[in-house]
Amino acid sequence: MVSPSRRRDAVKYLVGRHPVSERRACKVVGLHRSTHRYEAVAGDFELRLVERMNELAAVHPRYGYRRIHALLVAEGFCVNKKRIERLWRLEGHRVPPQHKRHGQKATGRSGNAAWNLMAAGPGEIWSYDFVAARTADGLPLRILNVVDEYTRVCVGCKVARSIGAGDIITELAQLFDLHGKPGILRSDNGREFIAESLADWLAGHGVGQAFIEKGSPQQNAYVERFNGSMRDEVLNGETFHSVLEARVVLASWVVEYNTRRPHRGLRMMTPAAFSESIIEGSR
Repeated sequence: MVSPSRRRDAVKYLVGRHPVSERRACKVVGLHRSTHRYEAVAGDFELRLVERMNELAAVHPRYGYRRIHALLVAEGFCVNKKRIERLWRLEGHRVPPQHKRHGQKATGRSGNAAWNLMAAGPGEIWSYDFVAARTADGLPLRILNVVDEYTRVCVGCKVARSIGAGDIITELAQLFDLHGKPGILRSDNGREFIAESLADWLAGHGVGQAFIEKGSPQQNAYVERFNGSMRDEVLNGETFHSVLEARVVLASWVVEYNTRRPHRGLRMMTPAAFSESIIEGSR
């Protein structure tokens, strides 16, 4: 008595002729209870299952076998997930790769590097970039710094939990009102900087964009140097407990940077003093 069918027959005999339970009878003949209760499906079951699976896959091309299995079960098919996975692979189904789009693709080039495209006067080229930090509770801080490359003056420092393209537009609009519009804005290829909404807005204001090569932060040297000073002199030594505290501390440091901190690239003048000397020299 080896085959499962003969053992099932033996279990039925024992339960019917003797006062024993199904559990006891299965144990006596060495048959698992799930095997005893198994009912063979109709011969065309798998054909109908595969046909319906293919129909659902055609209707829902972005679904994987797990979702298709859930739909089949909801329709009344008694089938487990592993069987659907096996049939799914045999039928050659796969979910097409998802193509992510993050707005316009940047075309950074070495010609936009700071040493190739240089500012000849104040307000000609601004550069901007992000600095990352965290508050004491571990939540992220994002800092957008904007620097006039000729005078080294930090014209803007925005601090928030997150900063998107819309926030950059709002910040730049305020800076344009305060300092006038630059001729060019230099940046890396971050998705916020290459966003179509920002590109359209800048084009409407007559401001050009200069994207550096991907993975070449040294080509945006002026704002990178400023960011390094901010991290070395403030971020590495301060613990911020809120966004407001970070804004106050960094705003105070920016004032010090612009007006009291000597800059080696400006013959030890402060950026504000250097900018003022240019204005006086042009009178």
